[in-house]
Amino acid sequence: MIRGTVAIVGRPNVGKSTIFNRLIGERKSIVDDTPGVTRDRIYGTVEWLTQSFHIIDTGGIQIEDQPFSEEINMQVDIAIEEADVIIFITSAKEGVMTDDMAIARKLQKSNKPVVLAVNKADNQELQMAVYEFYSLGLGDPMTISGAHGIGLGDLLDKVIELMPKKELKPYEEITSFCVIGRPNVGKSSLVNAILKEDRVIVSNIEGTTRDAIDTPFKVDDKEYMIIDTAGIRKRGKIYENIEKYSILRAMNAIERSNVVLFVIDGELGIREQDKHVAGLAHEAGKGVIIVYNKWDTVDKDEKTMNAIEKEIRAQFVYLDYAPIAFTSALTHSKVNKLIPLIDEVHDSCCMRIMTNVLNDVILDAQMMNPPKPHLGKQLKIYYASQVSVEPPTIVLFVNDPELLHFSYSRYIENKLREAFGFVGTPIRIIARKKS
Repeated sequence: MIRGTVAIVGRPNVGKSTIFNRLIGERKSIVDDTPGVTRDRIYGTVEWLTQSFHIIDTGGIQIEDQPFSEEINMQVDIAIEEADVIIFITSAKEGVMTDDMAIARKLQKSNKPVVLAVNKADNQELQMAVYEFYSLGLGDPMTISGAHGIGLGDLLDKVIELMPKKELKPYEEITSFCVIGRPNVGKSSLVNAILKEDRVIVSNIEGTTRDAIDTPFKVDDKEYMIIDTAGIRKRGKIYENIEKYSILRAMNAIERSNVVLFVIDGELGIREQDKHVAGLAHEAGKGVIIVYNKWDTVDKDEKTMNAIEKEIRAQFVYLDYAPIAFTSALTHSKVNKLIPLIDEVHDSCCMRIMTNVLNDVILDAQMMNPPKPHLGKQLKIYYASQVSVEPPTIVLFVNDPELLHFSYSRYIENKLREAFGFVGTPIRIIARKKS
């Protein structure tokens, strides 16, 4: 389970993105020698010694007035606010700079645990320069090299040591669902409509919801937990316009949910940020329901709903399995249909298929449409087994996993949906070599 959140901060060009990529094991942040290249917060997950935590890569904190400096500082403020532990990256090659001192003061005021890391300590001479960094007043500095991967294990050990004793655990034996979407799409209003009472603050000001709010309730003696996602705590045009400010808390809510209600603002329509937010639920393997909210504000006729459904399917191709619900949180129109839909999606996420039935479907699929030769070889699927649920995960035992082309994997997935439904849930298909 996720232990918490770590933010990487520091002035520009000290190697934050290189270290971030090392820790998450992929090149997700752009790496460039030009200072200030990382302008948005980037999120990832780190696993270390059976422990997992979210990590945020931030743009460099620029004290002087330079292009994008105000926006970057705003994003760093938000990252610091969201973090449980902060890694402050400095550079052994440049020593302690004026900006480092200013950032250190900023971090001291945050009252968050800080790990001071001196990067680019690539040789013994540079490692000896570490003593200069005691002047920052943030405890013992740790020498690392993001470029060579030196000292990162010790850095992670220290992060885990400072992490609060908490875990973001999912709820057990209860259907939990969260409500995600970009700011001001009506998430809190929808929560209130589902609960049939004003349990969550509702405002037209973006970012009103300050913390994730978990609310238990019952419908026909069945227990549910609804998790409302949070915005930021600070006000101001720049804060409210930072596109990804609510992503991390949405990730935490998704982590603990069985089903995700992804809300689109029917008044304003689909925006680019919607695609990014929805992708989080898909990547997490959660059941998804697309909720087209504010339906009461849409000028419509008998063709409008079909036209919007086509647009949603075109914009969110990867969510073609997700049912679409048209609601109005304001008038409570069709909100009562969400709970039965949540039950249906949750049941699909937890569905287990008997091995013989699963293999019959896959055998029939192969007979109807045999896999085409790939890389000069023919794929052979010997048998299949479902190894887990939430999401349903199917392992195909084959002669060569590299021969399972994406298009044929998608074909198998579609045949499984035809046979078993799997409403609102992604299906994971994994190819393994038959031993």
